[in-house]
Amino acid sequence: MSSGKKDGWGSSLGVILAVTGSAVGLGNFLRFPGLAAKYDGAAFLIPYFIALLLVGLPIAWSEWAMGRFGGQRGFNSCPGIFRAIWKSRASPYLGVLGLIVPVVIYMYYLWIESWCLGYALKYLTGSLSLGSEKAAYTDHFSSYVGIAADGAFFDQGLALPVLCLLACVALNFFIIYRGLSGGIEKVCLWGMPLLVLCALFVLIRVLTLGTPDPAHPERNVVAGLAQMWDLRGGVPGLLKSLANAEMWLAAAGQIFFSLSVGFGVIINYASYLKKRDDIALSSTTAVAGNEFCEVSLGGLITIPAAFLFLGAAGAVGGTFGLGFQTLPMVFDRMPAGQLFGFLWFFLLFIAAVTSSLSMLQPAIAFFEEGLGLGRRGSVSLLGFITLMGTGIVVWFTKDLAALDAMDFWVGSFGIFVLATIQTLLYGWVLGPKRGREELERGALLPIPRIFDFVIRYVSPVFLLTVFILWLHQSWASNWQAIQTQPSVRIALVFVLAVIILFVLLIAHAVRTWEARERKTA
Repeated sequence: MSSGKKDGWGSSLGVILAVTGSAVGLGNFLRFPGLAAKYDGAAFLIPYFIALLLVGLPIAWSEWAMGRFGGQRGFNSCPGIFRAIWKSRASPYLGVLGLIVPVVIYMYYLWIESWCLGYALKYLTGSLSLGSEKAAYTDHFSSYVGIAADGAFFDQGLALPVLCLLACVALNFFIIYRGLSGGIEKVCLWGMPLLVLCALFVLIRVLTLGTPDPAHPERNVVAGLAQMWDLRGGVPGLLKSLANAEMWLAAAGQIFFSLSVGFGVIINYASYLKKRDDIALSSTTAVAGNEFCEVSLGGLITIPAAFLFLGAAGAVGGTFGLGFQTLPMVFDRMPAGQLFGFLWFFLLFIAAVTSSLSMLQPAIAFFEEGLGLGRRGSVSLLGFITLMGTGIVVWFTKDLAALDAMDFWVGSFGIFVLATIQTLLYGWVLGPKRGREELERGALLPIPRIFDFVIRYVSPVFLLTVFILWLHQSWASNWQAIQTQPSVRIALVFVLAVIILFVLLIAHAVRTWEARERKTA
């Protein structure tokens, strides 16, 4: 068992919004619409929802069940929870991924969060009206983040980009220091409704634009929605789209990352629940809230807005290209664009904050229960580690090489591995019987019996298949980056050093837990 005062949630709504907030981020409003536009609109939704049912929702249920199971045995961190589930010397060390994944993702996600804040402030002051040429917005983004050369971000001195980054650091650690109910829960109770309100305002503006350019009558709201939601080419077009293995891979990956499964966050959040708190309805509601933000809001705003002003070619792009280069050009042409540009980037900032906060809590929990540190000591130690990592990311800015390396090896590779481990732990170690007992205790929603079969057999196979295909597609370019770019090697050596540090800390924690158990035996 752990020692120290037990943290906890103030309400069921608080934990639901906190879990939803951890999942809702830039991927909901930028990555999902971009993928749907790229992969033939509504056809993309078929593999997307199949992946939701076979992987996303089952893993979410299993993480909530394992989290509360570990929490009732005195553990809130992934190493402790894994140890409570599987009585093996290896189990707590497998849990290192539940610390590394959120901590390393936080290191670069914090920087992206600061971009959203900076762009929101620029719209608030009217300094982001750069004309109708995309090159101006591309050059502005490159200058803002320092893509041209390593160290270019800091060449700006104490300008807005650096000040926004410092503000985000201070804000995140101020909130996380206040704990679950006093910090994360309060932010999510206010932040998630505010995020949805901002999104609804922007959505109403997009849906009421009509045909903004008379010279292009084909660029109207209905056509913009069709770009996102239509089945292109009828049944033959649908069958052709569904035969594209790359689309299935992209859809599964989007579900995987969007719900934050395999992230180490949900299992930590669920560990603070009481023995008879509902987790069946709460977990399902959190998934539904994320899907509403992604499909209903993100899918109705981003692509239709870009199509109305820029046509089909402008409605496709990567997360950064679409979000920080294409959409600012759209807002410049939109009536009252300065207001709606501010609302857009402000909602992205809120989404980023609720996500980044969740990334800090798993390591804080481990420091408290495994090392016996208080809140101040835990926050200080984690702050030191993450600031060094963020410093590496924002120094090696050329072509965002360090960011991309961390995102691939931890934010993609690491998440896949952790989710697979958690699925196998639930299905084959905790087992369907004990797992279902945990899910059904205090449940306000029945979990279908087929879930036991899916999580034990279907989800692991689905995960491993997607993982192998994805790795086959992405391995070569990322391995080449290690060989040719010193900044990538430096970033990954730092990640490896953090992994070794956490493994050593876990070894210390295990000795502490074993000594405590011998004393109480």
